[in-house]
Amino acid sequence: MNATIDGAQFRRMIIHGAASIAAEKQSVNDLNVFPVPDGDTGTNMSLTIGAAVPELNKKAPAGVGEAASVTASALLRGARGNSGVILSLLFRGFGKAVKDKDSIDGRDFAIALDYGVAAAYKAVMKPAEGTILTVSRMAAARAAAAARENTAIEAVLEAAITEGHAALAETIEQNPVLKKAGVVDAGGKGFLIILQGMLDELRGIPAPEADDTAAAQDKADFAALTDEEITFTFDTVFIVRKSPRTDLTAFRAYLNSIGDSLVIGEDDDAFKVHVHTDTPGAALTEAQKHGTLELAKIENMRTQYEDMAAGRAPQSTDDLDMAEAALEEQAAREAGPAGPAAPEKDYGFVAVCAGDGLAALFRELGADGVVGGGQTMNPSTEDILREIDRTPARVVYVLPNNKNIIMAAEQCIPLAEGKQVVVLPSRTVPQGISAMLVWDPDVSVEDNTAAMTEALSGVHTSEVTYAARNSDFGGVTIREGDYLALSEGQLFGTDADLDALLNQLAQDAPQQEAEFITIYYGDQVTQEQAQHALELFTAACPNAELSLIAGGQPVYYYMIAAE
Repeated sequence: MNATIDGAQFRRMIIHGAASIAAEKQSVNDLNVFPVPDGDTGTNMSLTIGAAVPELNKKAPAGVGEAASVTASALLRGARGNSGVILSLLFRGFGKAVKDKDSIDGRDFAIALDYGVAAAYKAVMKPAEGTILTVSRMAAARAAAAARENTAIEAVLEAAITEGHAALAETIEQNPVLKKAGVVDAGGKGFLIILQGMLDELRGIPAPEADDTAAAQDKADFAALTDEEITFTFDTVFIVRKSPRTDLTAFRAYLNSIGDSLVIGEDDDAFKVHVHTDTPGAALTEAQKHGTLELAKIENMRTQYEDMAAGRAPQSTDDLDMAEAALEEQAAREAGPAGPAAPEKDYGFVAVCAGDGLAALFRELGADGVVGGGQTMNPSTEDILREIDRTPARVVYVLPNNKNIIMAAEQCIPLAEGKQVVVLPSRTVPQGISAMLVWDPDVSVEDNTAAMTEALSGVHTSEVTYAARNSDFGGVTIREGDYLALSEGQLFGTDADLDALLNQLAQDAPQQEAEFITIYYGDQVTQEQAQHALELFTAACPNAELSLIAGGQPVYYYMIAAE
């Protein structure tokens, strides 16, 4: 049994923990309370701790203190979503407790866990029971008790995990929302997966490997080919986020008509295609009839074969990484010295949103920078900080526009150099837009902050998406693929008929009492469909002034702001 660990072992433990959560992120995502297609706790935690892996590999720290410091710094900047931020805080506190140590035993580990819990609780305004905070606190408490009996780090970590699982099971009873949904806390489960990965490393259990079956299909086996055997020129791979009730039968037949070597893999949310074709553009265009294109890769097999036949290394899309890095380096040189932009004005704005229409709207309202992200993909603290640094203002207001991004934005406050950062707690895009509309350049920071924060409460937001899986929530039966509506983040209703669901929303009190209603339609909604929705709301809400805006947001067909 391992009694102590050094920096090299701690580094391997973190890397193993990152691999473990990466392998199980979908099972954590699936604990999302509502069956909407944006349950991303597992993804956020995986990306957050994953940010530490390249840093640890680059620096190869010798002592635990240095390794923990590198980990904490990487997690701080890579934190995504509330779960990612809390995870970064747990490791930040841990790092402070061991900062001067080359090696640690179980007692040191228990103390460091407790420091991490204290840092996380301190940062959360209103800590709630039945969350990752509860699970980490109970695990740390058990670790402390175990360390008094046995100071071996392996024994202490095992005891912490065992207690953590008991605490995780109790979260369903502690949190009314979890109890209604019949699930345990996703963040708590993710944290225990990481700890288990760290323990597995101590015990010599191999880390899980990424499923590279699909990746193996991404590249043609040029060594086994001759030029005559390359019937179609382009090796084409792409991923599409599916529209509701997508049937790929006709699409499969179409791809077979324009190419060969076709493989299509799909799950509830997306499908991945591998095909050899002479017309990759046509394949991608047709694919977009069935969802939203997320990623594509096209390689010319003929030129790659010619390179190999001539003894040259064939070019592939991997070379684009180097090309992109070179272009970024060139852009940095042309932009001048690195570092935050010098203040050229008193006030600036950074907004977070997804969708070209919404981004354009924020820029029209005066946003200096727009960070892509929101539902389905929360930007990291570093992503937000980068835009803050680019904003040439003395005071920079940040509009997270999503409840799961507020904490990541707040982590930027002490990191921004030479700027005052004010994070407004906007939980939805319509709230962020309303806040910008009341900004007054002639009043103080404090008065503007108060007025903009007050404006947030005057906006009611409803959202329409689709159910990503079958579910029973609070006695409401939800069927996969049905339309699903949220009102201020809470389940409003579900229906197979979109018009019926929109009518229910239009008849709801916030819309009936509103003076202004703005409908933002997403990237999967045509202008004709959006116009129909506007007409439906106009008929149902005769006392309100209505507007229709092409937001271009993914996943959510409509966002409806009532003021």
